Amino acid sequence: MKISENSKWLQIAFQIDGSVIKSIGRRVLACGIFSFVISILYYLKLPVSQPILANVIPSIVLGLLLVFRTNTAYERFWEGRKIWGTMVNNVRNLARQIWVSVDEISPEDKEKKIGILRLLVAFAVATKLHLRGQYVNKELEELMPISKYLTLQTMNNPPLEIAFWIGDYLQLQYNRNCLNNYQLTALQELLNNLVDSLGACERILKTPIPLAYAIHLKQLLLLYCLLLPFQLVESLGWWTGIIAALISFTLFGIEAIGIEIENPFGLDKNDLPLDAICITMKRNIEDLISLTPSVHLESPDQ
Repeated sequence: MKISENSKWLQIAFQIDGSVIKSIGRRVLACGIFSFVISILYYLKLPVSQPILANVIPSIVLGLLLVFRTNTAYERFWEGRKIWGTMVNNVRNLARQIWVSVDEISPEDKEKKIGILRLLVAFAVATKLHLRGQYVNKELEELMPISKYLTLQTMNNPPLEIAFWIGDYLQLQYNRNCLNNYQLTALQELLNNLVDSLGACERILKTPIPLAYAIHLKQLLLLYCLLLPFQLVESLGWWTGIIAALISFTLFGIEAIGIEIENPFGLDKNDLPLDAICITMKRNIEDLISLTPSVHLESPDQ
């Protein structure tokens, strides 16, 4: 077990896919080359060694800025995950209550009910596409009639339109006396929660980190990494380039992680697995459809 865990630890430590190495590699290399040039100048007896520059940007100040940047980004990431967890629960509860509570008067009622349950999955899929800035695609086409799919292609906010269709269905069932007032209220509340989740995701998406803060942090990082070889060259000599590159790798990497996770709804390796979440919801709904409402209403003794 320990050998397996150590092997996995090393495998993750040297994994390139999913890391920020690709995005910061050029900057790290540039810092290393610049530091190597400073080493050459020092070897040529030019006055490039300036240890006093260590006081220009205290490392503790830069560290606190980076920590704040990363924590702010992770808060957005974690909030996004909580929102989608709430959405999954609301979809399951809404589907279960529709499947059990809505009376079937005519033979077509069951098919319409199944269609609405699949629209709940369509709401999640449409929310995913909406947050990613993608157009309505075939992933939604298989979850609804072609007329609704064509209508959805003309909408600016497809998940909101799907929520309207679901609400319209619930109101119609109430008017047909297939739902009582208390059931309608409970179902509408769950539907409202879905719309609230959509709005919360849009809030995260459309509230970026303030530009002035991002600019200032990048300027400090660049200044720190450029001044670093002047501080190190006297004590490190030809090792200055390697050590400066390692330090810049650490600093640029922390910033890059913050940038990558501040929008948790994208397609990067470190973003939320929205595709997997939507597939899970679809499987849950199909499992529910395979049951009959009477199964949920039977006494445990039967």
